[in-house]
Amino acid sequence: MPTCIASSLLSYKLQTCLAVLLLLSAAATVAECQIAPFPPPGLSETFYDTTCPNLFTIVSDLVTAAFNAEARMAASLLRLHFHDCFPNGCDASLLLDATPTFQSEKNVPQNNNSLRGFDVIDQIKAAVEKACPKTVSCADILTLASLEAVLAAGGEGWPVALGRRDSTTSAFAAAAASLPTPDMDLPALIQTFAKVGFSTQEMITLSGAHTIGRARCATIEARLYPKPEADINKSFLKTLEKNCPQNGNVSVLNNFDQATPDLFDNAYYQNLQQGKGLLHSDQALFSTKGSNVATVNLLASASGNFLGEFASAMIKVDDISPLTGNQGQIRLNCHKVNSP
Repeated sequence: MPTCIASSLLSYKLQTCLAVLLLLSAAATVAECQIAPFPPPGLSETFYDTTCPNLFTIVSDLVTAAFNAEARMAASLLRLHFHDCFPNGCDASLLLDATPTFQSEKNVPQNNNSLRGFDVIDQIKAAVEKACPKTVSCADILTLASLEAVLAAGGEGWPVALGRRDSTTSAFAAAAASLPTPDMDLPALIQTFAKVGFSTQEMITLSGAHTIGRARCATIEARLYPKPEADINKSFLKTLEKNCPQNGNVSVLNNFDQATPDLFDNAYYQNLQQGKGLLHSDQALFSTKGSNVATVNLLASASGNFLGEFASAMIKVDDISPLTGNQGQIRLNCHKVNSP
C-alpha cells in the first residue's frame, strides 16, 4: 500500500484525536494522540517486493474467495490476528498446535471452541509456499489476511509493514492472562488494553471489529439468566431470549450487528447507543458513564470517523512486538515449528 496512504491516515488520526480532546475535555490527554513511527524498526512495506512480488494478490484473492463463500469469515480472520498479537506480539504463536513441551494458545478459555479460519490461513500459506518457498512468515500472512478481511467486508485499508518472523513456542500463559473476555466491565477492558499500550479511545475503536461476525449463546447467557441485565434494549432482549433460551443450545450464533451483520461500518456504535450491544463487554462501552460515552457518540456519528480511527488502531495492532531479523523462523507449516 502506498506510503501516501500512511501519511493521510496518520494525519486523520491527529485530526480525530484533537476532536476527541475537545469533546472529552480534561478526561483526555495529549498522550492519547501520540503517533508511533511507521514503519517500525525491522519491518518494511516493501519487504517482499523482490522475493515474493505477488504476495498481496495471493492473499487478497484467497481471502476474497473465502468471504464470498461465507461472509462470517472476515470477522474470523480479523479475530485470529488480534488474538495472535495481543498476548505476546504478532508472531503466529496462536497457530501452533500443542506439543509435549507446550500447550496451544487455541485452548485457552478465550479461544477454545471459538477461533476459526485456520483453513483459510493454511490455503494462503500453501499458495504462498508454492509461489515463494521458505520466504513469507505465517505472522505476515495473518497480518495481511486481517487487512484483506476488513477490505472484503467494506472497510478501509491501512498500510502494512512486513518482515515479521514466526515464534518457535506458544504463549499459552500470556494468552490466558491477557486476552479480554465477553463479561468484562469497562475498567477491566481499559486495564487489559492499557497493558498492551492502547488508550481507552483505541480500545473502544478496536471493539468496533464487532460490527461484523457472530457470537455463541454461551457468551451472553450470563447477561440473560437468571435475570437480564438492565441495559439491554427490551425488543433486543426478546430476540436474544428467543435465540438463546435458558438451558438451550449454547452453540447457536447471534449477529453482533442486527442491521448490517456483514458490512464493516459504524453501526456497532449506533447499536450501543440503543442498548443493543451483544456482549456485556460491548454494551459496557456506552452504559458505563464517563468520557467513553463521548467516544462512542463520535464514532457513531459518521462512518468515516470509525473507519479512519480503526485503520490507525490496526497499524498499532500490527506492530505489537514483532520478531524480526534472525529472531524466530519462517515456519514451513504454520501449525508446527520447523524440524532442526
